[in-house]
Amino acid sequence: MLFNSIQFLLFFPLVTFLYFALPFKYRWSLLLLSSCIFYMAFIPIYISILAITIIIDYFAGIYIYKSTGKKKKLYLIISIISTCLVLFIFKYFNFFIDNFNFIASLLGLHYPLHVLHIILPIGLSFHTFQSLSYVIEVYRGHQKPEPHFGIYSLYVMFYPQLVAGPIERPQNLLHQFHEYHPFNYYNVTTGLKRMAWGMFKKIVIADRLAFAVNYVYNDPTDQTSLAIILATIFFAFQIYCDFSGYSDIAIGAAQVMGYKLMNNFDRPYFSQTIADFWTRWHISLSSWLRDYLFLPLAYYFSRKMKKEYYYGMNSNQLIYAFSTLITFTICGLWHGAAWTYVVWGAMNGVYLVFGNVLKKRKNRIFKKTGLKNFPTFLFIQGVVVSFLLISFSWIFFRARTFEEVGILLSQIFTKWELTTQYLNKSIFIGLDAKGLGIAIFALGVLFLYEFMQTRITIKSIIDKQTTPVRWMIYFIFINLIFILGIFGGSEFIYFQF
Repeated sequence: MLFNSIQFLLFFPLVTFLYFALPFKYRWSLLLLSSCIFYMAFIPIYISILAITIIIDYFAGIYIYKSTGKKKKLYLIISIISTCLVLFIFKYFNFFIDNFNFIASLLGLHYPLHVLHIILPIGLSFHTFQSLSYVIEVYRGHQKPEPHFGIYSLYVMFYPQLVAGPIERPQNLLHQFHEYHPFNYYNVTTGLKRMAWGMFKKIVIADRLAFAVNYVYNDPTDQTSLAIILATIFFAFQIYCDFSGYSDIAIGAAQVMGYKLMNNFDRPYFSQTIADFWTRWHISLSSWLRDYLFLPLAYYFSRKMKKEYYYGMNSNQLIYAFSTLITFTICGLWHGAAWTYVVWGAMNGVYLVFGNVLKKRKNRIFKKTGLKNFPTFLFIQGVVVSFLLISFSWIFFRARTFEEVGILLSQIFTKWELTTQYLNKSIFIGLDAKGLGIAIFALGVLFLYEFMQTRITIKSIIDKQTTPVRWMIYFIFINLIFILGIFGGSEFIYFQF
């Protein structure tokens, strides 16, 4: 079920009303049933896949907690392999077969393996990582196993964040299902306002920018340099508003019922470095990768390497480099079964490694040149450079094949002109004058909102107003969504992951 659909417009208030109307002991049952209905609105049969992973990890958690030594580790390994095997079959099996067949053909072997004709279940990567965090935290002793099968099932299937996160940790979410959440006016109004802001980002910004992005990226051979650059910048905001919009709606919907989900975005395009960007972008995934992949890898390499210099890098920098490159290559593969995603992830890993190596040298240059005394300039410079690097990497993320990447990069450097016809073709990409004006206006609202968050929150400003003024602001904003929004029921980009 899509958040931006008529179905959800009926589903959400009904479930919320029943939640507060029912006695506490029945609420988990309502939420679990509602989550099943929410998920089955996509492809009903795929709920059986969720059921399999839930059963495996529920019992794995109990056996891990009761066991010690090698037996404890064995249960963890069985759980991880079983859960990841489901993900591999549905998401990566065909990718593996295609690459195997390609290599076999190069070697002159002509016995191709056949791919599976199956559809990737919605949000499989998200609830796989959420399930893995549970068994790992139980193994580490940071979380006791959940004895209530229904509550554990709800932890995996909680409908607001079921299909695209945030990827929650058991320490944050599980205990909340055991707690009584009374109707709270502050939670309800704050949650609804966050949902409305998420809808604005999705329906008004992301879905409108999608026209321009699709116009260019679906047919790159006939595009100008300026059109590709503009479409790439638009895509940077499209994917941000699409995904952060989903997160806002999910977090808001949960807050209405009294549940607190982790924040998933924190103004990422105001980042001054790529490292800063990855502490602000998809925070639930980046922190997951840090805790369960990067840190274990860094610990492993630190035990293997001596305190020496290698190719101008000290051992700590090399440990960081190896751990980061492996982590972000896997991050790319997590996003999709295609080499373009792998390269996108590896590219961000390279950005981070070079940023780490050059950090001290850059600071010395700023100090010697006196630029250290101009913090505003350094802030703007850092934001611009980071945004350009991230936007360049989005080309690999958005393009479907390396052939398209090659065409796009080639067009950027060769299709420059200064004629009026060239400018018209480059600027109005899939949009008319009205559509482009709305897109620029909406992006201006987004920039103003996020810029003000560094000083004072919009919420605090609105809360200080009188009740009539507040409701007038809400009324105007909701009407703005209906007037400027694109109501086609388009899926969220991250549903494919």
